[in-house]
Amino acid sequence: MKVTVVGAGAVGASCAEYIAIKNFASEVVLLDIKEGYAEGKAMDLMQCASLNGFDTKITGITNDYSKTAGSDICVITSGIPRKPGMTREELIGINAGIVKSVSSSLIEHSPNTIIIVVSNPMDTMTYLVHKTTNLAKNRIIGMGGALDSARFKYRLAEALDAPISDIDGMVIGGHSDKGMVPLTSQAARNSVKVSEFLSEDRLNQVKEDTKVGGATLTKLLGTSAWYAPGAAVSGLVQAIACDQKKMFPCSTLLEGEYGLNDLCIGVPVILGRNGIEKIVDVPLSDAEKTHMQESAEGVKKTNGLLEL
Repeated sequence: MKVTVVGAGAVGASCAEYIAIKNFASEVVLLDIKEGYAEGKAMDLMQCASLNGFDTKITGITNDYSKTAGSDICVITSGIPRKPGMTREELIGINAGIVKSVSSSLIEHSPNTIIIVVSNPMDTMTYLVHKTTNLAKNRIIGMGGALDSARFKYRLAEALDAPISDIDGMVIGGHSDKGMVPLTSQAARNSVKVSEFLSEDRLNQVKEDTKVGGATLTKLLGTSAWYAPGAAVSGLVQAIACDQKKMFPCSTLLEGEYGLNDLCIGVPVILGRNGIEKIVDVPLSDAEKTHMQESAEGVKKTNGLLEL
C-alpha cells in the first residue's frame, strides 16, 4: 500500500505521521514544491520510527511526481491555509489552480488512484477534481465531514461531561462555518439520544460551537488547525487501505441522493477498497432537511466561482 500526501505543511505532515504510526501502509510519499522541505519533514518523521514502533517508509520529494507513481491513495492538502478572519471560500482563487494542477499530475502517474481532497474550500475543490479528471466518482473523496464530526463529538462530550468513547454523532452538509449540519437529532450517548441529557438551548450551543470549530482554532493559532485534520485523513486512508467498510461523512458527488444533483457535499458513505462503496441515506428532521438545502445552495454558489 503506497500513499502519497501532497503538501508537507502542518496538515500534510500530521497526516503522514498518523498513517505511519498506524502501520498499515508500506510507503508514504510526502511531496512539496519547496526545495528540501518534504525531505526534511520525512527525515524527521523517520527518526521517530524506532521510538513509535512503525515500519512504514516515509519519503520526501520536491515536486517530482514521477516518484508518486503507483500510489493507491493520494491526499491533496496543498494550498494556502486560512488566516484569522478568513472564510474557506476566500481561498478559492489560488487553491483551485493548485488543486487542478496537483490532481492532474497525480493521475498521470497513478491513473487508478483514489484521491482524498483536503484543500479548502473543500467541497468545491472536490467538485473541481470531478470536473477536470476522468476518475470514477467513487474514487474522489472530500475529507471535511470526518473532521467536522470529530469536532461535534468533542463538543457533545464536553457538554455531557462524558468520555468521547461514549459519544456517537455526525455532521453532514458543506464544510463551511454556515454550511455544516450537525445531526443533533441522531446524536447519542451509548445509544441514548443526547436530547435526553441536554436542553434544546445547550444542544443548539453545541451545534453552533461545532460549526465555528475551525474558525475558533484559526483565531487561537493564527493559522488552520492540523492535528485533527491529519487524524481525520488518516482514518479515511486506513478505512480504504484496509477495506474496513467504515461509515464516514465525506464530500461526494451527488446524483439525486438527498434530493441534490451536480455538487459535492458531505453525506454518510461506506469506505472500502474501492473508495466510496455506498452512499447512506439517513433520516433527517425537518430542520435538518432545511439546513441541508441551504448548505447545498451555499456550495453551489461557491462552485459558480470556478473557472472550468
